Amino acid sequence: MTVRKAELFMALIMASLSGYLMWKSAELPIGWIADEGPGGGAWPFWLATVMLLSCGWILVNWVRRTSWPSKSEAPFFESGVLKDVSAVAIALTVTIALFDYIGAYLSLFFFIAFYVGVLGRHRLLTTALFSVLTPIITFFFFEIGVKIILPKGFTEPFFFPIFKFFGMGGL
Repeated sequence: MTVRKAELFMALIMASLSGYLMWKSAELPIGWIADEGPGGGAWPFWLATVMLLSCGWILVNWVRRTSWPSKSEAPFFESGVLKDVSAVAIALTVTIALFDYIGAYLSLFFFIAFYVGVLGRHRLLTTALFSVLTPIITFFFFEIGVKIILPKGFTEPFFFPIFKFFGMGGL
């Protein structure tokens, strides 16, 4: 498969997936709910909308042949790439499978440590910074900022003092 064909194939698949996600997430409120935050379908709906618009732009570029991928007849996969892609896919699958047991934040810590440290072969300091800061930023964005609760597994009791500090004891 060439890069050009792969770009068309992926744009069509992602556009279809975007439409489906928009349709399903619109079953829940997609706007802002007073004193609560975004409706249950807001984030998936609006992210899927942006994804659909991006796919549309990719298709426009593909038809006009204005981007490198839309012109390239080079092979899509070079040798050895499938090994790296498989490693990431397996790591993501394990990360998601661990959400219920060790929580999203601890799972995210281990995934980032593996991805940056092992696959990316970055220095220990860089790996540690990204592995620690990413779950912390994710926590404050989702749990405190937009009040979307992510699974915490056995680590949940450690979050009670933080919720209490932010006046969210009822979560």
